[in-house]
Amino acid sequence: MQEDIKKACEVMNKGGVILYPTDTIWGIGCDATNEEAVKRVYEIKQRSDSKSMLILLDNPAKLQVYVKDVPDIAWDLIELTDKPLTIIYDGAKNLATNLLAEDGSIGIRITNEGFSKELCRQFRKPIVSTSANISGNPSPASFREIDPAIIQAVDYVVEFRQNDPAKSKPSGIIKLTKNGTIQIIRK
Repeated sequence: MQEDIKKACEVMNKGGVILYPTDTIWGIGCDATNEEAVKRVYEIKQRSDSKSMLILLDNPAKLQVYVKDVPDIAWDLIELTDKPLTIIYDGAKNLATNLLAEDGSIGIRITNEGFSKELCRQFRKPIVSTSANISGNPSPASFREIDPAIIQAVDYVVEFRQNDPAKSKPSGIIKLTKNGTIQIIRK
């Protein structure tokens, strides 16, 4: 696992794109502050850059670096959730602009899964996490279901958990506004 993390960090530090296991499904990732790397992820997914992607962080304390005003309810939701939860925040900052939604918001998930948490910790920057599929196709529930075109298009494929037969599911998604309104996007 440590060798995979080291190689993945080296690739992302050079602007490369990785394929990696997360706390949910396998993801395509890159440095979330690098616009060229983010552009490549959109190209690999054959996805319009008008559709934003989310980022992973390893620690809720880092939220304030990437969100102008974190609503108070966010801290409770992060602490109390028992499954992976992506929260969409208004007022993203310090991220690649082509990663953000048209309204300036960003989806952020605090990962508690061992590999992705350690990857985020060692990389020291947010990491893009978008499902490892061509846009419009179903999200792969395991590594074996990932389209070979995706595997060939990235710069590094993490070996850890490739043989894990467990079927994964995407995270829940909610949108928080500054005034504390909660909108459920995906349960």
